[in-house]
Amino acid sequence: MSREASHGVGNLALEDVAGGDFAVATQGLTKRFSRQVAVDGVDMLVPRGAVYGFLGPNGSGKTTTIRMLLGLIRPTSGRHRLLGKAMPDHFGDVLPSVGSLVEGPAFHPYLSARANLSRLDSVDRHADPRTTKVRVDRALDRVGLLAAADKRYRAYSLGMRQRLAIAGTLLAPRELLVLDEPTNGLDPQGTREVRHLIGSLADDGATVLVSSHLLSEVEQVCTHIGVMHVGVLLTQGPIAEVRAVSEARARVQTDRPEDAARVLRALGMTEVVAESGWAAGALGDVAAEKVVAALVHDGVPVTGFAVERPSLEDLFVSLTGEGFNVSG
Repeated sequence: MSREASHGVGNLALEDVAGGDFAVATQGLTKRFSRQVAVDGVDMLVPRGAVYGFLGPNGSGKTTTIRMLLGLIRPTSGRHRLLGKAMPDHFGDVLPSVGSLVEGPAFHPYLSARANLSRLDSVDRHADPRTTKVRVDRALDRVGLLAAADKRYRAYSLGMRQRLAIAGTLLAPRELLVLDEPTNGLDPQGTREVRHLIGSLADDGATVLVSSHLLSEVEQVCTHIGVMHVGVLLTQGPIAEVRAVSEARARVQTDRPEDAARVLRALGMTEVVAESGWAAGALGDVAAEKVVAALVHDGVPVTGFAVERPSLEDLFVSLTGEGFNVSG
């Protein structure tokens, strides 16, 4: 799929979407490092209230894009808005409402979780020092760490460290949370903890932009996705719409696979294959409920039937012709 096929700002002026319900909107966002184009004309739209999975292999430009959004580096060209306001003119107004975790947590190992968050809060010129303790404890409770608040950071597991980093973004009310690889390096339990936390933050009304190269995790928590590859945003939109680009396939278990394949072709299905014990094909416009009825009507025994939806990795392969971990 070409870049023009993505659901982005495209040829619209950025002002045309400024009044829309978007937490993030970019137009032509580009970053070059010498001769290398790290991010190439990205048009991104993140609806308010969404959990937007920013997907791509390592090296695909996700972190560079996030750093431009947050003002950590300047774009070579292009424009963007956060929470409806043009950047960088309104960074001072907007950033207090944005929480971010970029390139992993960094805390003092010999301090407790509570002490680390108190130090972090003290450098926020918008924070009221009179309410620091209350807000720190509230943030720790929000991520399930209040019982371990006085434990030193060095004794924390990786999952606890990531949750503490997210707690650091919650010391003040946030409308937008930007989390760069929040499950990076975590074991399955830590990954589940962070995934559930992201879901609960969205349930509370925050917009969450989460970058990841773990496709299975994104599928479980995100409402929208954008797919990056070598600096280009290939496609974006609600996850169900984006996945619909790749056709669903029907798979039939039967002891007469060649006869089943004949029926599937007669229904108008394409890419039909038959192997020992099963036959399958792309449904296209064929209603799934018609497949078994047609097989039974034709006397073909059916011992199992399933509709296989394409995974996000299938989608990535269909867009690029390459496996997911290619840009590393």
